[in-house]
Amino acid sequence: MDKTVRTLDYEKILRILEDTEEKYVFEKVNLVPKEDDLETKLRNYVNYSKMNRKAVLGIDIYKYSSYEPFEQILVPVMFKLLFRETIEMCFKNHAFFFQKYTKEEIEENFISTGDGGFVIFDIPLHALLFACNFAIALRTYNSYHFYPKLRKIIGGASLRYALTYDNLYYFDKSHYGRAIINNARILNKDTLNRCIIDQNVYDWFTLNIDGMENLQLLTIDDIASIYDIQGSYDFQILEEQPDAIFSTISTRETGIINSDVLKIGEIQSKESTLSVYNIHVQVASKWQRTDSQRMITVSLGNLNTSHLL
Repeated sequence: MDKTVRTLDYEKILRILEDTEEKYVFEKVNLVPKEDDLETKLRNYVNYSKMNRKAVLGIDIYKYSSYEPFEQILVPVMFKLLFRETIEMCFKNHAFFFQKYTKEEIEENFISTGDGGFVIFDIPLHALLFACNFAIALRTYNSYHFYPKLRKIIGGASLRYALTYDNLYYFDKSHYGRAIINNARILNKDTLNRCIIDQNVYDWFTLNIDGMENLQLLTIDDIASIYDIQGSYDFQILEEQPDAIFSTISTRETGIINSDVLKIGEIQSKESTLSVYNIHVQVASKWQRTDSQRMITVSLGNLNTSHLL
């Protein structure tokens, strides 16, 4: 993914600085310098208008601090187990959509916060599918199907999610940008286990599928016609590995069976104002490991719109 993310090189920026100004300036009288020449060079190098937009999925363990000290130590382990299980599920259940990623790439680009973190994707659809599969993996853990003894020791877990779509860049082996900044601010404002999206995510789904409410009605052919997918994905994969959520016919028996979007309003964080929406997506999917198979229905987010603004 890094090859599609604008990369800023420290050494190049340093050379711009060295070519344009002195590192240290000590005069008897302090003067504020004219910065026009340096600003022009930096703006040309950064080229902000050409910076790629990326989708960021923020995941946070709800009320992590309420766990007992011993259990707190194990929570990051539990999260990593769920994270890796979700990656496996995405490549098994959605090989078509995740064909441009590798498992190692997703894990290496994950920005950990200990009790959660941020996952980077090309488009909001990928982030949503990952969140849905994470919710399924979490349910299997909470219902004692996934590491049941560890579940008994730590206890159950609840997650909150945020999806943002904005500029992102890569500098000094880390990702930065508004997509991550806004995502962290949304999660920080949320006091409930919801799934909240920003205006850009809402607009992306509105432009490409006429709104997130249509997710429950669309077939794989409809989704594959999205501009960001059409013509650049190998459709042969679908013949070998059908998608687990989007089928060839419209049905509400499996896959996304319900999708609701509620406008919350605008949240104020520091000096930024963000328009946000609360989403509630119900997914029914088969979960199969070894010889066991069962249908699991989960809800991503909830319909509670209070206590955020």
